[in-house]
Amino acid sequence: MSLDDPIVIGTAEVNEVDAVLEPALEPAPVAAGLPSRFACFVTGTDTEIGKTLTSSALLHALVKQGVRACGMKPVAAGAELRDGELHNEDADSLKAAGNVTLLRNLTTPYMFREPAAPHIAAALEGVTIESVPILAAYLEVAAASDAVVVEGVGGFRVPLSATLDTADLAQQLDLPVILVVGMRLGCINQALLTLEAIEARGLTVIGWVANTLEVEMRFIDENIDALIERIPAPLLGKVPRMAQASAEEAASYLDFTGLPNWPAQQTNN
Repeated sequence: MSLDDPIVIGTAEVNEVDAVLEPALEPAPVAAGLPSRFACFVTGTDTEIGKTLTSSALLHALVKQGVRACGMKPVAAGAELRDGELHNEDADSLKAAGNVTLLRNLTTPYMFREPAAPHIAAALEGVTIESVPILAAYLEVAAASDAVVVEGVGGFRVPLSATLDTADLAQQLDLPVILVVGMRLGCINQALLTLEAIEARGLTVIGWVANTLEVEMRFIDENIDALIERIPAPLLGKVPRMAQASAEEAASYLDFTGLPNWPAQQTNN
């Protein structure tokens, strides 16, 4: 067969040299086509910045609205074995704050013992973190719930594997983002850089939380004012430093009612 011989495709003939292959269609974001329910991706300006507290507060507020709410921590590093099952503090907090109980391999598909960067913790266990199991788990969680809160790991660009990071995962989930800003010296720069990274992935920040990390941060109100001027999303509230942080108390300082698809109060008949 020469390059000039025609190739028969069905009843059509095309010349192999002149054939033009149509590019493959990009896969639709995992959230595409799902009903309009509340769902969000919670990220932060760093690790240990208050993502779990904010995510738990969101779940607490959703449960108070009378909806079935479930939290996801797709990747968790730093777990211990209790009663024959791995437990991670962040994942357990989300489970306690929600009211939908699902298998751990759905709410946290990847859980590792070592409290290290996810790609390092995974490598120690001979595991490669991939997005497909996470996206499949999200669809199952969303199908079983009225609202889903997905908490990221670390900051927005934390590596999950050699070819995947948290930003990639957020982009594939295609959920609106809530940004948690840890209020400390340097937070303005960290917040704005994180915002740029989020927007570069085509995602939208729908609200942000000022979480107090230091007992007495100098000029905290001035820092918050500077961020209000620069972040094109509403401040959902300022969470003070609490002696015993809880989802219920944190939720009392936050107002989620203006978020897209936030559910109206449901009453039991």
